Amino acid sequence: MSASLLGLFGISFLAATLLPAQSELGLSGLIAAGTDPVVLLIAAASLGNTLGSMVNWGLGRGAASFSGASWFPVKPEKLDRATRWYHRYGRWSLLMSWAPIVGDPLTLAAGVLKEPLWSFTLLVALAKTARYVVVALVTLQVV
Repeated sequence: MSASLLGLFGISFLAATLLPAQSELGLSGLIAAGTDPVVLLIAAASLGNTLGSMVNWGLGRGAASFSGASWFPVKPEKLDRATRWYHRYGRWSLLMSWAPIVGDPLTLAAGVLKEPLWSFTLLVALAKTARYVVVALVTLQVV
């Protein structure tokens, strides 16, 4: 595996956790540079981002009681908003896990609300991969 694929995987993983990172820019830059096949770049970004979201799900499962603590990475109001959204739309709200601002708290809320890991992973992987496909198509000026 090339260093660029590993780097993209890493930044995509971090971007899906509650840490700030920009994986879309990394993907676009690597596509423009032509370092690796586009399909492999999309796969590395999607896998990293999905696994990072699984970290959020795990945090939600195990740390819901700490949501008011000052060190907890999501402010209570963001978690409350994501939880309300999740209650309203159910597991299908995970299709919005790609979205800025609400996506990461949604994956945390899914853990808090005990969404099964299989359905969580399936929906999040679909949403994350679709986002990276769109980024790739825009970068390649296909759309």
